[in-house]
Amino acid sequence: MPAAELQEVAGRLRAGQGVDLVLEGGGRLHIDRPLPFLCVFRRPGDRAWPDTEALLTSQSAWLIAPASADLSALLCVLAECHRELFGGWLLLEIWTDVPPPEEPPPHAFRIVAPEQRPPAELLEALEAALLRVTLRRRAPGVSVEYRPAVGAPGLAPLLDTDQQTRCGARLVGLGISPVYRDPDSGATYTFAHRALRRRLNRALKQAFHAFALHYTSHRPPHYHALGPRSLTSRVERVDAALADISDGFDLLLHVTPVNGEAAWQAFRRHHYEREVEFLYRPRTIDPAQMKRRLWNIPVDDIEDPTLFDLLAAKRDELDRQITLVSDRNTPRFLAGARQLFGEVDDTLLGLARELLERLPAPEADGEAGHWLDARALARRAEQELAWYRQRDASFATRVEVRDDIAGILVSHGNFLIGTDARVAADRVDAALAHEIGTHALTWHNGHSQPLQELRVGMAGYEPLQEGLAVLAEYLSGGLDAGRLRQLAGRVLAVRLVCDGAGFIEVFRRLHHDHGFGDRAAFMMTMRTFRGGGYVKDAIYLRGLVRLLDHLAGGGRLEALYLGKLAQARLALVEELRWRDILKPPPLLPRVLVQPQAEARRRRLAGGIRVLELLEDGV
Repeated sequence: MPAAELQEVAGRLRAGQGVDLVLEGGGRLHIDRPLPFLCVFRRPGDRAWPDTEALLTSQSAWLIAPASADLSALLCVLAECHRELFGGWLLLEIWTDVPPPEEPPPHAFRIVAPEQRPPAELLEALEAALLRVTLRRRAPGVSVEYRPAVGAPGLAPLLDTDQQTRCGARLVGLGISPVYRDPDSGATYTFAHRALRRRLNRALKQAFHAFALHYTSHRPPHYHALGPRSLTSRVERVDAALADISDGFDLLLHVTPVNGEAAWQAFRRHHYEREVEFLYRPRTIDPAQMKRRLWNIPVDDIEDPTLFDLLAAKRDELDRQITLVSDRNTPRFLAGARQLFGEVDDTLLGLARELLERLPAPEADGEAGHWLDARALARRAEQELAWYRQRDASFATRVEVRDDIAGILVSHGNFLIGTDARVAADRVDAALAHEIGTHALTWHNGHSQPLQELRVGMAGYEPLQEGLAVLAEYLSGGLDAGRLRQLAGRVLAVRLVCDGAGFIEVFRRLHHDHGFGDRAAFMMTMRTFRGGGYVKDAIYLRGLVRLLDHLAGGGRLEALYLGKLAQARLALVEELRWRDILKPPPLLPRVLVQPQAEARRRRLAGGIRVLELLEDGV
C-alpha cells in the first residue's frame, strides 16, 4: 500500500473516524471507528470464502486479504494508531480448521496463543465465551494451544515478534471447525451457519470487551457497545425498501368492512338469525407484483447478524400479510391469520373465561350515559395532539373522520374515526391514551430512528403495541371492568372461530352466555370474522399479560416507546441501543406525566395480575 494511503488511514483513525478501504488483490479493510481490536482472515488460494468471511464481517473492525498479501506495513500503522489511542491493540486471526479425511474432526474452536506473554485474561474470557456458542444444542469443544509463533496453518505470522513489540500489537489465532458445511459436498448449511455467526459474533465481542478492560485504556460500558455504530448503505437500502412495501398497503383497512353499521342494522332487523354480507374497499395492490418486489430486496446480503434477523423477519411477515390481502374472503384467510397472529392457548382462554365469570356484565352493556360522537371525539383528539405538538412540533398525526371505517383506529400514524363511531365520555381519556398516546406516538418516535422498521413496526410488534395501549388506559385511570370483559370476549370469539364456530353461534355465545349487549356482541363478532377470520383481537389480552410480566421482571416502560417494537426482539433492541444505533424516544406518552401514573407504575413494578388492574386504590 502506498505511503500516502497509509498516512490517510492513520489520519482518519487519529481523528476518531472509520476506514473502509478496498485493497489490491481483492482484499478489504473495514473499521467502523477506532477500537482496540481487528479480526483478520487470509484467504487460502485465489477464491473467496464467503461463509468464513461472514464470521468476521459482523464485527466492527475486520480485514480480509489474500494469503499472499504482505500486510505488515498496514498492520503496523494500524497498531501504532490504536496504541496511541488505547495503549494496546489485539490482532485476532481467524481461519477454518478442515482436517484430512483420515483424521477425527477437531475441536469446534481452537485458540492459538503465543508462548511468551500470553494474554491470560483475554484467553480465559474467549474460552468461556466460546463454550457458550452451542452447536446443535450441545456445548462445543474448545482447546487452547501455545506456540512460539501465531498464524493460520501454513502461513507466517501476520507480524513477527519484533514488529508486535515495536508496534504494540498482541496476536491471537482462532481456528473454527466448519460444522456448518456438508463434509462430502462442501455445501453450506444456511441455518446452521447463520446460528453460528450470530453466536460467535456475541462471543467475540465479549472477548474483546475483556481485552479492552484488562489491556487498554478503553472502557466500553457493555460488550454490545463494541458493535458497529453506523448503518451501512446496504442496510439503509434494504430497510427503506421494506418500509416502502409496508407503507404501500394497510392490512387492517383491507380487511375492515366498509358497511359495518349497515350490516348491524340488517342483522338486528332479522332478529340476529341471518348472517350478513360484509363489503370491503377495493384492493389497491397486486399481491403477486408486490411479492416480486419484496423477494428482490437483498436482505440476505446484510452482514450484521442482528440487523439481518430484524429485517429478514420483517420480510417474512410482509410476505404473510400480502398473502392475507390476496386471500381475503376465502377459506385460506383464517389459516394465514393464525400463522400471523398465533393461537389462543388454554392458558389465555382460561384467563378470558375467568374475567368473564368474575366481572359482572353492566346493565345494557354500558349503553346508557353520556357519549361523544365522531365530531366531538375529533375535537378532543385535536386538543390531545396540540399537547404533543407543544413538545415536538414535528408530531404530524392528523385526525380524519371517515365513512369507510367502523370505530376508531390509527393507520400510518393518523387517527381515523368512523362517522358512526362514539365513545363513552368517561372513556375518552383512555381511548386517546390508547390510540394517540401509544399507536400514533410510537409511529412518531419510530420515524425519528435511523431504522424505518421502528416506524412501520417490527415483525410481531402487535402484541406489545396493544399491550402498551391497554396499559395506557390503566395509567390514565380509564381501564374498567367493561373494557377487560371486552378484551376477554375477543379472546373467546377468536378461539370459537378457530374451533369452527359460525358467525351466529359466536354472537349468541357472547350475547346470551356472557351478557354482552347485542350491538357490542355483533361488533366483536364482526371484528373476528372480518376478511374471513381476522384473529388479531386475541393479542390485546395476550400482549397485556406479557407486558405485565416484563415490567414485573424489571423491564423499563420508557424504553418500550422507541418505536413499534416486538417483545420477542427486545434483546436485539437493547443491543442496538448499546451500539448507539437507536436513540432515546423524543416523546413519551402524556399519561406518564399525570399525577396518578407514578403510584400505578410502582404497582406494576411490584408485579400484578390482570384482574388486579381494577383494584387500583390510587
